[in-house]
Amino acid sequence: MEIENFIRDIQGFPKPGILFKDIAPLLNSPEATRECLRQLLQLVKNKHIDKVVGVESRGFFFGTLIAQKLNVGFVPVRKPGKLPFTTVSQLYDLEYGTDKVEMHIDAIQKGDRVLMHDDVLATGGTAEAVCKLIESQGGIVVQCNFIMTLDFLNGKDKLKGYDIASVLNY
Repeated sequence: MEIENFIRDIQGFPKPGILFKDIAPLLNSPEATRECLRQLLQLVKNKHIDKVVGVESRGFFFGTLIAQKLNVGFVPVRKPGKLPFTTVSQLYDLEYGTDKVEMHIDAIQKGDRVLMHDDVLATGGTAEAVCKLIESQGGIVVQCNFIMTLDFLNGKDKLKGYDIASVLNY
């Protein structure tokens, strides 16, 4: 099964000039979802992981499935104001301004070996901020794991020093 056949291109979303890679068709197919999960798990084979961190919001879909299959905890990382308990945050730069990601203050323990998962690695800003957030709590980023990497946006440059793996590369 070719996972890329379940990724839909949407021109001009969320704004003109952007080609959005939509994973909704992938999620709509139980067979494709299973195959994508199998391939994501292959990327972390033989790695000791204590927690999976999923990045809002599309990182939650497979992040929770990966955590369940690995029998480890799942940690949601969200935009500001979305988590109900005390949080820690990390600022990061956008093209125009800054943004922030947050997680619960007790989600990562010192020494936890963490898989950071999101659906796509684009420019790398969000992934870099999430890695810094994990490390600020004493976690060790074992791998940055993605369904797809958009190589032409050079997001890997912001994640130098991390193990980066993805099922698909564009």
